[in-house]
Amino acid sequence: MALPTHILLVYGYLLLFVWVLVEQLGFPLPATPVLLAAGALSSQNQFSFPLALLVGITASLMADTAWFLVGRRYGHHVLRLLCKLSMEPDICVRSTQDSFGRRRAVTLMIAKFVPGLATLAPPVAGENGMAFGPFLLYDGIGAGLWVSALLGVGRLFGDALKRDPSLLNWVGRFSGALLILGVLGFFLGRVIRRRRFLRKMVSVRLEPEELKRQLDAGEPVYIVDLRHPLELLADPFTLPNAYHFSPEALAARHSEIPRDRDIVLYCTCPSEATAAKTAMTLHKLGIQRVRPLRGGYDEWKRLGFPLDAVQPVIPLVQVAQNAD
Repeated sequence: MALPTHILLVYGYLLLFVWVLVEQLGFPLPATPVLLAAGALSSQNQFSFPLALLVGITASLMADTAWFLVGRRYGHHVLRLLCKLSMEPDICVRSTQDSFGRRRAVTLMIAKFVPGLATLAPPVAGENGMAFGPFLLYDGIGAGLWVSALLGVGRLFGDALKRDPSLLNWVGRFSGALLILGVLGFFLGRVIRRRRFLRKMVSVRLEPEELKRQLDAGEPVYIVDLRHPLELLADPFTLPNAYHFSPEALAARHSEIPRDRDIVLYCTCPSEATAAKTAMTLHKLGIQRVRPLRGGYDEWKRLGFPLDAVQPVIPLVQVAQNAD
C-alpha cells in the first residue's frame, strides 16, 4: 500500500476522484488500492473519511450515469463493445441481462462487488428503459456500499498500524510487487482463456450464405435463437422458423433436438461466443451436427436475408418494470 499512499499524499482527493472515475468507466486501472490507502490515511487524520466517501461515490455515479445514457441511446451494441473489452464475452452479456431481468434493484446495489458487472449494469439499465430516478437511487446505494467497504477496510488497517508500526515496513516491502504481479496474472489468464476459446470456435462456424442456400433448397435445418429475451424487445425478429431457447433450456431439453439434421445456433454476442459455447455443450451431450452461425443475427440481418417477426413475451421483465 506504500505506493498508492505516497501518491495520495501528493495529489489528494483529485487523484481519488479521477482514479475511481476511470475505473468505473471501464479502464483496467483498479481503484481498490487507492481506496484502501485513503482509508488508511484517514486513521492518521491525513485524509477525511467522509470527504473521501463523498468523492468516491460522486466519481462512481458520474461514470455510471454516462454508461446509463449510452445504454439508453445505443442499446445492446454498447454491451457487445464492453464485452469485447472484457475479454470474456462468452458470459458477460447474458449473465448481466439474466441478473438484471430477475432483480434490477439488487443487481445495481451489488454490481460493484462482482467482477465485470460494475461496468455492464448501468448500460443494461439504460437499455431496458429503467427510469433515471430509481437507477440513481439504487446505483448510489451500491456505490456507497462499495466505497465505504474499501475505505473501512483501509481504516482498520490504518488503526492496526497505529498499534504496531512495524506492519508498515512489511507492507511497503511487498505490496508494490504483489500488486503488479496480481494485475499481470489476472490479465494474462484472461488472454489465454480467450484465445483457447476462439480457436475452438472458429473451426465449427457456419457461414450465413451457406445457411441461406440450405433454406432455399428446402433442407431441414433446426435453427435456434439464443438471444436473451430483453434483446427481442428492441428487435422482435428471428431467422426463418427459428426456435427461441436460452442456452440452459436448450441443454436441458437436448433429448428433443433432432439428430438427423444440422443444428444452427445464433446470438448477437461478440464472436458468436454464446452460440459457440452452447455448441460445445451439445457436442458433449452427443449432438454432433451443431454449429454456430458466423456473425450471428446481426450479420444475417446486415446481408438482407429473410426474417420472421415474433411477439416477445418477457413476464419477469414486465413485472420488474411495473414494480419500478
